[in-house]
Amino acid sequence: MFIPDIYKNENQEDIHAFLQANSFGILINQTEAKLTATHIPLELDTNKEGKTILQGHLSKENPQWKGFSENDQILAIFSGPHSYISSSWYDHENVPTWNYIAVHVYGRIRIIEGEAVITSLKKLVDKYEKSSENPVRVEGLSKKTMMQTRGIVAFEIEITEIHATKKLSQNRDDKNYENIISELEKTEDNQSVALANEMKKCPR
Repeated sequence: MFIPDIYKNENQEDIHAFLQANSFGILINQTEAKLTATHIPLELDTNKEGKTILQGHLSKENPQWKGFSENDQILAIFSGPHSYISSSWYDHENVPTWNYIAVHVYGRIRIIEGEAVITSLKKLVDKYEKSSENPVRVEGLSKKTMMQTRGIVAFEIEITEIHATKKLSQNRDDKNYENIISELEKTEDNQSVALANEMKKCPR
């Protein structure tokens, strides 16, 4: 991902927080000489060796996993809030643009089996069930239901490189920057308002 220096995010704590909050990503690899992509949750974690990883799983019916053994190099893409920025919001003539937050994660993928699969599923379910009135627990599911895990391929990705960008109009002066925030909030669009909130937190 090409990132001009002004938009580059190298704050690892901030990046990890973003990945945890925006974990529904796109997993991309090469399978049978073709680029293949799947939209799935990919959870940030640390393995037994203390290395930062992503964990996830695919259906065995999805042929993407068959490429993992041929080429273990993957790219995972995560997107945050984004919005169109009208140049009518500036106090001078300019061109429209698009503001956004995104992270590209590169790594090496390997299939995991056995108890590690169940542990991975427990972490995933616990994370998303924590706000439920009657949360589901993997350990509370019947043996019959758990047999469905035979139909998945679980994996972990050892992260080798991260490219992160926050394109939030950092090239604008304070007056125009504040006006962009105000105009985004006026739209009452969820993505635009979320982006405005990110701009408010961005150091100037």
